[in-house]
Formats: sequence, C-alpha cells, structure tokens
Amino acid sequence: MTDGFMGPPWHMDWTLDARAAFEAVPNHVREIVLAARVELVTAKDPYFRGIETDGRLPDGTQVMPVRSSDPKGARLLLFDDENGWLKYTFVPRIADPQITVEEFFWLGVEPSTEPPAEP
Repeated sequence: MTDGFMGPPWHMDWTLDARAAFEAVPNHVREIVLAARVELVTAKDPYFRGIETDGRLPDGTQVMPVRSSDPKGARLLLFDDENGWLKYTFVPRIADPQITVEEFFWLGVEPSTEPPAEP
C-alpha cells in the first residue's frame, strides 16, 4: 500500500437492490451501463467536477449532482438518453477509495423493431 491517496482505477460496489435491478435489464442496457462504468472507475475525479469533464462518457450519458448544494454528495449517472440512471457516491478514503452504486433505475423503453410508419 502507498502512503498517499490512491488514484484510479477505483473499486466499485453495488447495493444488493441496485445490483438486482441492473441484472434484470436487457443486454443492450447493460452494455451502455458497463461502458459508462469503465469511465467512472478510471476517471481522475469520479464526480466529474468542472466544465466539460464528462466528455469521455458514452453518447447519451451524463453525470450530474443529486443536489447542487452538496458538491461532494451523491451523483446521478444518466444513461440511455435519460431513460435510466444510477445513483452513486464516491468515498475518497486513503486506504480503500471506492464508488458505491446505491440505486439503479431504467424506464424500460425498448428500441423499436418495427419500421417507421409511412406518412
């Protein structure tokens, strides 16, 4: 172990409810979330504070604070063009910094498989 603050990649844990909700979504949604997860655990600042810091996130994905008055508080990772989100916190402990996913939600909008209707 080092004497200073550890950097990325960060450890990520899920609450049991959040993990169960994640495992219940279709594969295409899981792929979106896993791509965003890679960016979260490798980001220098998992809270993506600052201007244009979440530019590395997959398309249709963004990070925002749950409450703007709490800059070190929980964050929402919006995904699938805001059809879903996961709420996470980052604990920057020296011994074991980690991200904890507390809640997971997906609206359940499946991509259309039918061709568009003719006008």
